[in-house]
Amino acid sequence: MTPEETTGEGSPEGSGGGWRRIRRLRRNVELNLLWTGSAVSTFGTRTLSVAYPLLALAEGNSPIAAGWAGFAFTVPILILYIPGGLLVDRISPRRVMLVAEFVRGLTVGTVLLTMIFGHLSLIHIMIAAAVEGAMWALYTLAESSLLPSLAHPGTMRRVLAKSEGATHVGSLLGRPVGGYLFGLGSAFPFALNTALFVVSWGLFLSVRRPSERTPAGPSQLRDLSGGFRELMRQPFLRSSILLITITNLMINTLMMVFVAGSHGLSSLSIGVVLAAGGVGGAVGAGLAFFRSPPRSVLLVHMCIWGVALFLAALGTWVGAWLPFFAAAFFITGMGGAWSNVAIREVEVNRIDPRTLARVVGVSRLSAHAAICLAAPLGGLLVTWYGVTGGASALFVVMMSAIVLISCSPKAREALVPRLPGPLSQNRRVPVPTHAPVPALCVEPPPEVSRTQEFQHEPSVRESSRESSLSSSRPCPANV
Repeated sequence: MTPEETTGEGSPEGSGGGWRRIRRLRRNVELNLLWTGSAVSTFGTRTLSVAYPLLALAEGNSPIAAGWAGFAFTVPILILYIPGGLLVDRISPRRVMLVAEFVRGLTVGTVLLTMIFGHLSLIHIMIAAAVEGAMWALYTLAESSLLPSLAHPGTMRRVLAKSEGATHVGSLLGRPVGGYLFGLGSAFPFALNTALFVVSWGLFLSVRRPSERTPAGPSQLRDLSGGFRELMRQPFLRSSILLITITNLMINTLMMVFVAGSHGLSSLSIGVVLAAGGVGGAVGAGLAFFRSPPRSVLLVHMCIWGVALFLAALGTWVGAWLPFFAAAFFITGMGGAWSNVAIREVEVNRIDPRTLARVVGVSRLSAHAAICLAAPLGGLLVTWYGVTGGASALFVVMMSAIVLISCSPKAREALVPRLPGPLSQNRRVPVPTHAPVPALCVEPPPEVSRTQEFQHEPSVRESSRESSLSSSRPCPANV
């Protein structure tokens, strides 16, 4: 087996080391608390993403009010990713998560109490939805920054896979539950979420291990752009963000094409088809947990989207919308989750921990902007070309890009570079902070934090590796 065929942990997938690492994850109490709290928090957010527009529709008696509530929920996420990344990089991510969950619980609680004891206004709903969106953006950035400090390097891919899976499961269950609870009574989803945020806050409070932070630099503007500068130095991450933005735009536009052309279909059928993406995401996270992605993961990602768009177009051609669109959403969800884990692992292993949240913020901003653009683009495609023409146009664009990249080595190298693996060999080696010991008798360097590790020059790291190797040789008696 070649090094490229090994897992991100540096051992073949079939060895007993993989199962030992799985058992280690099960015994990591803090990670289990974080995963559980993340699933609870994501579930609550997805129920609220449905409940706020429905509540605005009921109170304002107008679809415009529902649209403004959805707008208020999503726009703060788009605005806060970059400054939020700087904030998380400057203070403890655990503290950010606790504050975010507390504010979210308090906001939902005010909506619930006003519904019960007073008159709820549209302004109150808009403000509450905006606060929820803003706190969600800060929470997701803080979680991404906190995870690496709680995990052993050998288990990082599986840690990220479980985090990805918790997000997809929470999203999959949250939206239908939110709609169902609102049907029982408008106060039910808000009462449930008040309790859920209390639970998630308590779980995050139990995570005790802090993450090291560094003081702010002399220029806040330069600090704010740190995520962009770091990405420019990472060809794989730079290309992956561009690719994920394009494919996110494609699949979310396809969803809008499906919804816009779903006249005559039952709400249950529409919900089941759209939920297929969440199921695929959970499956893809499970696949990433047990198997490392291939080196050509970005090219595979593109090909998966090409197959999915072909299936959707084929479904419109043969008149079998539901199964073909469901299959398209399932495989893109599965491929997207698998790719996300690979990209997040590269971020953790290649990015300075002091700028990790800002890099994640840039990535999330790009993906979220694509989602926001997809809704009007999907509506325009259906208006101009109909459902069949819209799905076919997306397929033609994606296949043209795949053919262009496949036929041009330069384009392939620039747009879909290979995964820099095995990642365990790329992980920076901790270096000692004391003066070097005479040659041929060097003590192994003590463990230091990943933040300290980035404060040394590359030449010092190289000499540390050479000294570590020489320490295994017999030391002369006169040394």
